[in-house]
Amino acid sequence: MSTVVFVKEQVDNEKRCSCLPSNVKAFVKLGMNVCVESGIGEKLHISDAEYAEVGAKVETDRARLFNDADFILSIHPLMKEELELSKTSACCISFLDPFNALDHITWLQKSGRSALSMELIPRSSRCQKMDALSSQASLAGYVMVAQAMFALPKVFPMMMTPSGTIKPTKVFVIGAGVAGLQAIATAKRLGASVIAYDTRETVAEQVRSLGAKFLEIDLGETGQNEQGYANALSQQQIELQQKAQADCIKDADVVITTAQLFGRKPPLLIKKDVIRQMRAGSVIVDMAAESGGNVEGTVAGENVVYEGVTIIGMGNWSSNVAFHASQMYANNLQALLMEFWNEEEKRPVLDLSDEILQTALITHKGQLINPSIKALLTQECN
Repeated sequence: MSTVVFVKEQVDNEKRCSCLPSNVKAFVKLGMNVCVESGIGEKLHISDAEYAEVGAKVETDRARLFNDADFILSIHPLMKEELELSKTSACCISFLDPFNALDHITWLQKSGRSALSMELIPRSSRCQKMDALSSQASLAGYVMVAQAMFALPKVFPMMMTPSGTIKPTKVFVIGAGVAGLQAIATAKRLGASVIAYDTRETVAEQVRSLGAKFLEIDLGETGQNEQGYANALSQQQIELQQKAQADCIKDADVVITTAQLFGRKPPLLIKKDVIRQMRAGSVIVDMAAESGGNVEGTVAGENVVYEGVTIIGMGNWSSNVAFHASQMYANNLQALLMEFWNEEEKRPVLDLSDEILQTALITHKGQLINPSIKALLTQECN
């Protein structure tokens, strides 16, 4: 019987957790031994007793949790000092940010431990139920609109009042991936007038189906990769995009940027010269602030005001709706473990021939599994 451990997050201001009592109940029913760290659900107002009632062992000694674990699950990556307390056969599962943590990946490989990165779950119909990147991005799109609404000194919907007509807020969303589409839908539900842009023309119909207008910009060849992410633009294409969308930005009350390139620095989409032409009181929300930013002047983790325009770069967006973010992430983890559940052995079995593990598994028993990470580390060694 495998011991599956869920630890309390150690990152400042993180309200989410990786397991709810409903997930414990499902795991115990399968035959897993489930341990959770004391206080794992305290920021969601879930007591240790609620976990214990459905069959979890609640442990106050964090070191003992690592000692006993076959699988260690969390949201944020666990560091070397703690993982050294675990068995070399243990598998850690979290958002690993592997392209920006190559030294840590190298240590994991040399230590013999297995590591699975939730960012690298393939985007396919089979994997939808375990796609944590999409589940958290969807909530981020919702939260970014809420943040903008509170920062903007205007109401979103059109209102017919005895004092006159209030025009709807103008929202411009750059990037129509999972987060962008949710931002569009949320802004429309609040009554805003929404225009959106994405380098992938294939999403134009999705934008229009939500009631928004799609900004047409001819950048030549763009497209998306096999995972559905937008391809990186050339410098010339970025300049064309910046110029073409400048009028929409200047006219908008709220601009939300969601352009991120997994494993690479996000593109700079809005420069200060354009921000200076926006109306004072306008708001920009930069989803990519923590990884470099789409907006010149963004400060990761802060709200700043530049020439009267508020630029929101708080990051960790889904933590603002921590209960549902935890629920979705915990269900993603549950779906992942159940996908590889072996009924005879009463434990998840990592089948390296499986297409999910060929992508999402980074290290396993001293080997590098993910081909992109393997190529990067091989290139570094050479």
